[in-house]
Amino acid sequence: MPTTNQLLSSAEVARFTAHGFLRLDGVVPREMNEEALGVFAAGALPAVPYGTPVPAAFPEGSLTRRLLGLPAVAGALESLVGPDPAVDHHFVHTRLPHEGSAQPLHADALIDVRADAFDVQLMYYPQEVTAGMGGTLVVPGSHLRRTNESDTGRYQNLRGQTRLTCPAGTVLLLHHGIWHGGRRNDSGTVRHMYKIRFNPTVPQVRLWDTRDVDSPAVREELRRTFPWYEQATARLEIHNRILLWRSLTADPGFDIDHWATRITNRPAAHAAPRSTV
Repeated sequence: MPTTNQLLSSAEVARFTAHGFLRLDGVVPREMNEEALGVFAAGALPAVPYGTPVPAAFPEGSLTRRLLGLPAVAGALESLVGPDPAVDHHFVHTRLPHEGSAQPLHADALIDVRADAFDVQLMYYPQEVTAGMGGTLVVPGSHLRRTNESDTGRYQNLRGQTRLTCPAGTVLLLHHGIWHGGRRNDSGTVRHMYKIRFNPTVPQVRLWDTRDVDSPAVREELRRTFPWYEQATARLEIHNRILLWRSLTADPGFDIDHWATRITNRPAAHAAPRSTV
């Protein structure tokens, strides 16, 4: 994957840590969007075995390789998952006109106990997505609430959920644990979304532009709460973010309002004085 100077800032990575996703609106040029619609409609994407490096998965000059080489996309991916991720899988999700069913709310993982690593899912929308076309529903701040795949499928609506509407050429980057689901398409237009899941191959530590790592904006982002949170577990979600941020920054002392420090406080016993006899 090509290197780029368009790395994310610390505040942007903190926003991803709190929200569980990052939007890049309209970053793909019109010509590539038009090409993508033709490729997706034809079903011409190659199969990619699990764990294949990006250069081997997508040949130089291919649509996907050029998509991943766009400076804004390459920089955001490098900032979150590292410079040489492996491809977990890729797939084009297509919703036909007036398709009358919605995908249940789910996370794309078993219960994932990794506290110091995460996969990133890229979702690319080559056409404008209107409210009538359905789009992808996402529950902000749900990615660190561990669930098993479709355990959340019983829930129909949560306060603060977002249903994506966006301009053509928008890319969404998601933590693999985010609760989401494709909505039904009530329009007369075929809707395509291209998803690629990336696995990190390097430690996810300070991969972004860290010049603002001590900015107050970082803590402001990490303190953010969402309407569906309960009062008590909202604090637990922030605690989980603190632990993830400590890992991402290699800063074991990072904290917000001493929440993590209090519950790990274990003073060492004082050593008995030595005898002078």
